[in-house]
Amino acid sequence: MRGGYNSVQPSFVASETLGLRPVLRGAFRTAPRRPRSAASPVYQLAAAAGGGQRRQERPSPSSYGKGAGASSKKGKDEKKTVQQFTRGQGFAKTASTKSTRTLLRPGVQSPPRTVPSHIPRPKYAAGDIPARSQRLLPRMPWDIEVKTPEQIERMRKAGRIAREVLDAACKAVHVGMTTDEIDAIVHEETIRRNAYPSPLHYNGFPKSCCTSINEVICHGIPDSTRLRDGDIINIDVTCYVEGVHGDCSEMVLVGNVDKRGRELVRVTFECLEKAISICSPGAEYSMIGAVIEDHATQHGFGVARDFFGHGIGEEFHDNPNILHFRNREPYGRMKVGHTFTIEPMLHETMNTRYRVWSDGWTAVTEDGGRSAQYEHTLLIVEDGVEILTRKTSDSFPYFWETEAAADAPRESDS
Repeated sequence: MRGGYNSVQPSFVASETLGLRPVLRGAFRTAPRRPRSAASPVYQLAAAAGGGQRRQERPSPSSYGKGAGASSKKGKDEKKTVQQFTRGQGFAKTASTKSTRTLLRPGVQSPPRTVPSHIPRPKYAAGDIPARSQRLLPRMPWDIEVKTPEQIERMRKAGRIAREVLDAACKAVHVGMTTDEIDAIVHEETIRRNAYPSPLHYNGFPKSCCTSINEVICHGIPDSTRLRDGDIINIDVTCYVEGVHGDCSEMVLVGNVDKRGRELVRVTFECLEKAISICSPGAEYSMIGAVIEDHATQHGFGVARDFFGHGIGEEFHDNPNILHFRNREPYGRMKVGHTFTIEPMLHETMNTRYRVWSDGWTAVTEDGGRSAQYEHTLLIVEDGVEILTRKTSDSFPYFWETEAAADAPRESDS
């Protein structure tokens, strides 16, 4: 799961408003931003909007040249956003991709699911305790915990369970199912393994996993929204097992996805693979972002700049921050025993701006373009890196693996 929900406050902040370069970032990833003011028309409309699982048809770009929101671009973003929300488009603007795909709007949420009392849970699971580091004093960004052999064994188990749960959810995806049904699968598979679904009640998050469809970058809340043919969806699963967290996510194609959508998904996976390949003792954490951004931009995809990977262990989100774009931030070097996630989020266009729905969690692309993301939990070992959430022989296959297997007989016949 992507680091940093709404109420997570950074340990260190360098003021960008004063023109200072943000050398020190928070111990957790930057949280999604809410609408600017509770008094703004955007906030009032969003707060008053009812749930619903239907997606409305996208108006043609020319329709924005008429009516109340038709003045010059400068200073009119808020009026346009109000107009879009009333048309059932959430907070996303018209996609620059000239697609006729419909945009999402919030659905109806079911009550949070319960966890049996015998399952150990993190302190924040009580629901009224804000999630925060258990450490008394803040640390510098490069102060990263080295796990003990005993912690590492627990991390391996948590990673294995998270992978099993994610595989079960991915295999169940089909046209017409709701994201709430996905959440139910994740929840049941997690507690069946005597694990706790880490997202549940984390800073008030109401569900057991994140489901992010099409233009949703991350933190999508499972609800009554139904999957449609041609959708792409990210399922983000984190399991708390024996006092530690295991975190991973995967993209799933729903029905027949167009060529550009398939390319976005595959390139996102390639970015993750390339980033993992440079991980080893002594490597700088800042190198990860350059590898990801270089590969993404070669294919015309932008990289999300406000949502990061993170350290993980007994803390859900810990040092270091893993930036997925080129940077020179002082997050230190990898050492044997470090555990962290890499989870690049790519945008279909080079516009990497985003907006957040009124639920305070769901981050969507500003232009309505799609987004994709893959994630693994990693451990630095003597000879390189170990993927704690790696796939098994029984795992849900990548779509390109399925296609290659289907083409194999044809090639042999020829």
